[in-house]
Amino acid sequence: MPDADTSGTDPIDDADGRSVATAAARAASALKASDIVVLDVGDALSITGYFVIVSASNPRQVRAIADDVEIQVRAEFGRSPVRVEGLREQQWTLIDYGDVIVHVFLDSVREFYEIERLYMESPKVEWEPPAAANA
Repeated sequence: MPDADTSGTDPIDDADGRSVATAAARAASALKASDIVVLDVGDALSITGYFVIVSASNPRQVRAIADDVEIQVRAEFGRSPVRVEGLREQQWTLIDYGDVIVHVFLDSVREFYEIERLYMESPKVEWEPPAAANA
């Protein structure tokens, strides 16, 4: 007898993770985040599927972007983060949804850590809505 198919038993599938990641990127873009990148890190990391990496020009913008990402993901998907780190410092805020991790960096902190360099082999995910991509 063949093994039972358990691929659908995870409460959050890859398509949902991709949707959450792209929604987070769009929310950050709406608050003028810069250098927004969505990476499919599922093959490189077993702990998550996607990284959303964005930059902010000042500490208040770091906080505002992080807050808005949470609001938008909750509104669209009914999901709250598993944990949020770095809100108080407003230098690098990490919003962990399990299958998606959103990194909101102050520009200078992002330059220092160069997080994308660690995952340069991971494929980038298109996140812009079609209207914005064609504009």
